[in-house]
Amino acid sequence: MPHLTRALIRKRAEHNEGIISSLEEISLHQEELEGIREVLGTTCRKLKIVYLQNNIIPKMENLHHLKELEYLNLALNNIQKIEGLERCEFLNKLDLTVNFIDFDHLEESIDQLVSRQHLRELYMMGNPSQMDWDPGFKDYVIHRLPQLESLDGTHITKSMRIVAAQAYPRLEGELKQKAAECRVRKAVEAEAEAEEKAEKDAKKAARAEAIEAGEIEDVEEEEEEDEECPHTPAARVEM
Repeated sequence: MPHLTRALIRKRAEHNEGIISSLEEISLHQEELEGIREVLGTTCRKLKIVYLQNNIIPKMENLHHLKELEYLNLALNNIQKIEGLERCEFLNKLDLTVNFIDFDHLEESIDQLVSRQHLRELYMMGNPSQMDWDPGFKDYVIHRLPQLESLDGTHITKSMRIVAAQAYPRLEGELKQKAAECRVRKAVEAEAEAEEKAEKDAKKAARAEAIEAGEIEDVEEEEEEDEECPHTPAARVEM
């Protein structure tokens, strides 16, 4: 997989004559990047707009040098938690459309944004917590982030804030229950995946031994029909 390097940054800085120290905007989308490396912040401290959508980035990290950052686009990645934005004081717009922020990390994710007082636009459509909690998700986020003007492209009105405030005590309890259920579900899924992998590995090992012993011919096995691809970070990496 490609890595975020100084050479890639310089290539994407052609509009700035290849000069990266004064770069204010960079587009690094669709590069199959697996992470945000520190080189981005240490070499481009003046960045205000960063496009990192449609990669396979699992974690928001190494953003602490980007103190002037105003717009961060991480749509279509493998993000499971909002973090690493403590130094991004001027962040105005954050796009996390179609990531993997679930109920187990929603509360701490929103906690991360409470102090981002300049944040006006937030996009989280297509995350599990948003898709599986309607309209609870919307009301919860609106109440927790009073500085927001727009959520998932919808302007937040005064009446929406009133409704959110009234619903919040109930939603707070709902979220704790959903987070607990989510943790249990993920533990069960992880155990099942581990068992399935162990079974496949055992079959491969047994077949290899049988071939070596001359018990069966070494011919390619017919591939099993692909099952429906699950919507998980691991599945996106394998695609």
